Amino acid sequence: MIAVPRLRVLVVAPERHALRQPHAGGLEAVVWNRVRWLRHRGHDVELCAAGGSDFLGATSDFHLPSPRWHRSRDVSDTDYPEGHRRRMAEAFARVQDRLEDPTNRVDVVDNHSLHGAPILWSRDPGIPVVTTLHTPPLADMVIASNALPGSAPHRFLAVSQYTARAWSAEGVDAFVFPNGVDPEQWGLGQGGGDWVWFGRIVPEKAPHLATLAARRAGARLKLAGRIGDADYFAREVEPLLGHGVEYVGALRQPALCDLVGSSSVALVTPVWSEPFGLVMAEALMTGTPVAAFDSGGASEVLAGLPGTAVVPAADVDALADAATALSRLSEVGSARERVRDAAAARHSLARRHREIERVLAVAAHGAPVAPEFAPDIAPDFVSDADEAVRA
Repeated sequence: MIAVPRLRVLVVAPERHALRQPHAGGLEAVVWNRVRWLRHRGHDVELCAAGGSDFLGATSDFHLPSPRWHRSRDVSDTDYPEGHRRRMAEAFARVQDRLEDPTNRVDVVDNHSLHGAPILWSRDPGIPVVTTLHTPPLADMVIASNALPGSAPHRFLAVSQYTARAWSAEGVDAFVFPNGVDPEQWGLGQGGGDWVWFGRIVPEKAPHLATLAARRAGARLKLAGRIGDADYFAREVEPLLGHGVEYVGALRQPALCDLVGSSSVALVTPVWSEPFGLVMAEALMTGTPVAAFDSGGASEVLAGLPGTAVVPAADVDALADAATALSRLSEVGSARERVRDAAAARHSLARRHREIERVLAVAAHGAPVAPEFAPDIAPDFVSDADEAVRA
């Protein structure tokens, strides 16, 4: 069933949220799909993730603690409650002890944690680790990465050229492997009259600016996503609801696909250094055009694709104008098909997973990274750092 040898893989997820639908965010969706696909390919995959996640086995050592908030108003996607970092360090120490047992060795760790400990497993137990960098540089991970000797069996991947450059400035070089979207999960939609914004409802994603843009354009807007910052939602978003703006909650993937695919345009409004922006690829896969702020890796994800517009970050007027123009394009059925076809050609998840499977196999068997194992991706995704690593 598989072209590469069967692997024993430990996938380490970010521990803040359980891996299950509705997905807490794009990172969780990426890792959830990774586990599902690797198992489908016949690999022996265990998951190390927060309790309550799909795919968790009976090994309690691989169940990570989620943050324990004492007050609902304190819940945050950026901070941790007191004592959580200590609990995480203890949990990862238990995982390392288990991996050091020869009877429990794995061939490779596919690491998506935002904690530094799994990076050091390639130094101490000497286990091959492939770490994907999903965020701007985090101090804990930078320290661990810079503590690796050159002989450590470790490879770093970054989800965009922008992200790779940010980490390279901290001394961590990575190959660029963009995220992908499953065309079967995100089917072509028929479009509609409403605009849509979807994602984590947190300040750095700025859905309130999408609301202001829709208001200025006289458009109806639906907001979908998990509230990751209750104070922000109450202060900046909730007062703007009504009069054509509706919050529909956190939706499971099929319902979210239906919502996005029945919209005329998707607004993407990051006001931080967005590493990738999976919602852009997801929207395009449904044929829905995307108007986005130029922040972080957004321009890479959309570069050259039909049905897209990138405007200066936080420029609400420019966003309103661009979205209005794109919403007219969405009325043409053939235009939506072109948008989807182009998105599928660049962002197909099956393509990405085949590339990752090869990288995991190469890492597991200790071979050097050869050019044939580089991802087959558009040239605009290849960074100077990639060329340096290949050389």
